[in-house]
Amino acid sequence: MAKFTTWDGLELNYTVWEGEGVPVVLQHGIVADTNANWMSVGVVAALRRAGRHIISLDARGHGRSEKPHDAARYSWQFMADDVRALFDELGLDRVALVGYSMGGIISLLVASADKRVERLVIGGIGCGVVDCGGIDWRVIQAADIVTAMTGDGSDAAPQARMFRTLADALGADREAIAEVAAGINEAPIENLSAITIPTLVLAGDADPFAAEPERLAAALPDGRCVVVKGDHLAAVADPAFSTALVDFLA
Repeated sequence: MAKFTTWDGLELNYTVWEGEGVPVVLQHGIVADTNANWMSVGVVAALRRAGRHIISLDARGHGRSEKPHDAARYSWQFMADDVRALFDELGLDRVALVGYSMGGIISLLVASADKRVERLVIGGIGCGVVDCGGIDWRVIQAADIVTAMTGDGSDAAPQARMFRTLADALGADREAIAEVAAGINEAPIENLSAITIPTLVLAGDADPFAAEPERLAAALPDGRCVVVKGDHLAAVADPAFSTALVDFLA
């Protein structure tokens, strides 16, 4: 594990596993962190078996990174800028970028603006990107996540209570997560046509947040789609998820 200071003075944590080839940069979903989203479910292990050089970033407000309790410190663009700042920090000139859920939206923003990204994998998102410009707010509102992180969370919508349960299991800073949700209450994706690199869309067959992933893949100039078993939390743990990811990046 290591830390660096990003563009606006926040200290962010990242982890590196040395290996070969173009570095694979991982960006997790909301509430989660490097361990929960990538290590504990076998994704890092699968990439290491393939001999890959891996870098995983804990997003601002998450994991071992700094967690300001101020919604003004969070936005989609801020977190995309953090990923690009990590590229700069490590002197990376070529990367394969992998993002899940919140991290998938962040990764789309990075890939649309940064030519260092040569290959892209996005998981846990689907047609909401096409229809809503980002997270599918037809399924969950940012305010629902804020409610879930406040008090005992009992007033939250069922889909949001899942994130409260995850936050409590991980010992996450619920106040920071609430501010993250408040800060990303926008639709950041305006045009997918600029993302011309090979892109894999990975989704669980029971994930309401990643409905109709084939429509997202079709909207990308060089997109393809693989559906695995599981809901939003379980899909990334399906061995088929890691297999598809490793095969695509190879």
